[in-house]
Amino acid sequence: MKRIAFFSVATALALGSIGLYYGAPSLLKEPLLHLNRSLSGMEEKTTTAAMHTIHYLDSGAPPPPASGNPGNTPLVLLHGIFAEKDHWVDFARPLTGQYRVIAPDFPGFGESTRLEDQPYDYAAHTQRLGALLDALGIEKAHLAGNSMGGTIAALYALQHPERVASVAFIGAPHGIRSPKPSPMDRLIDAGQRPLIAHDAAAFSAMMDLVFEKRPFLPYPILHASEQAALSHAPSNARLWDAQLKDRYLLEQQLGGLQQHPVLALWGDSDRVFDRSGLQPLRKLLPRAHLETLPGIGHLPMMEAPADTAQRYARFLDGLAPASTQASQRVQ
Repeated sequence: MKRIAFFSVATALALGSIGLYYGAPSLLKEPLLHLNRSLSGMEEKTTTAAMHTIHYLDSGAPPPPASGNPGNTPLVLLHGIFAEKDHWVDFARPLTGQYRVIAPDFPGFGESTRLEDQPYDYAAHTQRLGALLDALGIEKAHLAGNSMGGTIAALYALQHPERVASVAFIGAPHGIRSPKPSPMDRLIDAGQRPLIAHDAAAFSAMMDLVFEKRPFLPYPILHASEQAALSHAPSNARLWDAQLKDRYLLEQQLGGLQQHPVLALWGDSDRVFDRSGLQPLRKLLPRAHLETLPGIGHLPMMEAPADTAQRYARFLDGLAPASTQASQRVQ
């Protein structure tokens, strides 16, 4: 009888958990996010910069014996439009043992504040990145970004070369005209805003556009993302239009980035920015390290976080002095 009672209680608890998972997903969102961040050694923090409250994830400095990073130059990971800081957590997991890794919700996105009277174009974003680095006491950083975030990283490096150790495009950056138009290019040319979701069907279509193969997202996280996209749709349209006016801004300025080490990891199944965009990128930055990612869409740090992080780590290792690389091999 005790055994029967035990299984009855266990079954009731399991059914109750499933009911909570799907019936009240908002209650599980934060615990799930906290658990995943903890697995990567990251903690949520807040700061104030450029008139915004900015939420960010920070791994803190790694222990000195484990660090092969000269001067402990941190990695700052910048998300794309309508994305957020937690999209980097799985990607950061292999990196936090060697580097301080910081992933902010850029002003206007995620949990950071969005102000109706403030601009959210690239000029404003670039200035805010500098203000954020100042607020965090970061004099120099490796900047890596996806889509909008990659463009902000490049623009900041062009304006403040002394503060940027390297630039990495983790997924295609925004602002390069691909010789072959992407599915998103065709939607934009038809007058649509394909990354703005006004209903569940549009949200699902957006997910299909940005991913070649959707990563597993717990239902409470996916539900919260959908609800945020739907509720912010009118405001998101303003931010979308601010970026669209600078549709090919990066291509116009990218040649000035030649003094920096540059990595570009471009999904060969990217439907947001077609992989043919690597051609002008290669022409403008002939010394850059460029790789295509087979079977990957626009968000490689989510679709293939371990492989993408490994490629990024190899790039960073290649920047270290020979003496440091030799020390790492001995360890």
